[in-house]
Amino acid sequence: MSTAWAIYHQLVALQREIYLAFGDRIGQFASTGDWSLLAAYLPMGIVFGAAHALTPGHSKAVLATYLTGSTATMPRGLAISLILSSVHVSMSVVIVLAALPLVSVTLGSVGSAPLLENLSRGLLGLIGIWMLWQGVRGVPHQHQGQGLAVGFAAGLIPCPLTLFIMTFAVTRGVPEAGVAFAFVMIIGVGLVLATVALAAILFRQQLIRLLASRPTVVDRVTRTIQVTAGIILMLVAVNATADG
Repeated sequence: MSTAWAIYHQLVALQREIYLAFGDRIGQFASTGDWSLLAAYLPMGIVFGAAHALTPGHSKAVLATYLTGSTATMPRGLAISLILSSVHVSMSVVIVLAALPLVSVTLGSVGSAPLLENLSRGLLGLIGIWMLWQGVRGVPHQHQGQGLAVGFAAGLIPCPLTLFIMTFAVTRGVPEAGVAFAFVMIIGVGLVLATVALAAILFRQQLIRLLASRPTVVDRVTRTIQVTAGIILMLVAVNATADG
């Protein structure tokens, strides 16, 4: 068994242990209404969110691709990762609270949401086309809203585990417990995505710094990265889900 596969299984096992333990806490909370029983366990939601975000998915590849090909600064990259993680988790909360009886009919089976996935891919495809055009034309400026739109679009696909947690909490009659755990999860997911964002920006900045004495090469490399990022986003929109 490879190291990566072993780590993946460890992350899955950790998530399962936390999920089962939280299920017990939800049962106790539903019976007693004692918030202290639930609050004492909520910090584990950070670990749960981080472990979950480290497994494949959660648009890490989309985030890294965009930030490598953009001109986003570190604060902007952190803002994009925060939006992505917040939308990714909160979308599941909204779906369960507002449309639990209609999830399987309108959005697909629990754990997936074809309508939102298609919308996410469509938005990312448009952004990819825009980045491709900017790279080909050599347009250096990027609107600040473009990066925020990437975070929102990539986060539109709801988090499957949050859907399960929210559904479990709602069926026990304590949706507030699921909401509390979900929003603590955002911290863990956000920490992982923020690390990905900073790594991508640092890579781009270091590459440009190495070529700083050759401005013509910098321009060509920057445009090439931007075009490549645009093409990748377009391919994500056409051939795969945005949850990469």
